[in-house]
Amino acid sequence: MLKRARRSFGVSVGILLLGFMAIAFALVYRVMRDAPPPAVAEVVTLPAGAEIVSSLVADGAINVTYRVGGQTVLALYDPASGDLIRQIGLEAE
Repeated sequence: MLKRARRSFGVSVGILLLGFMAIAFALVYRVMRDAPPPAVAEVVTLPAGAEIVSSLVADGAINVTYRVGGQTVLALYDPASGDLIRQIGLEAE
């Protein structure tokens, strides 16, 4: 009789813990889903006459590859403010 009561108690506690975990997961999901997206700059400034080859947002920066005056440049911009972080000249070997 005591063994049966313990098993019943164990099952009840297990179901109760699963319910609490489900509620916790639902709350975390709801908070993360409703979080506002990170701010992304609307405009970045390139040199006059620059021809954009590619652009993308990755690794916490806006990456813009462009050609100007026969030289290819990779420019990294801050995604929040649009300020230039770094420029890297690209050359073919």
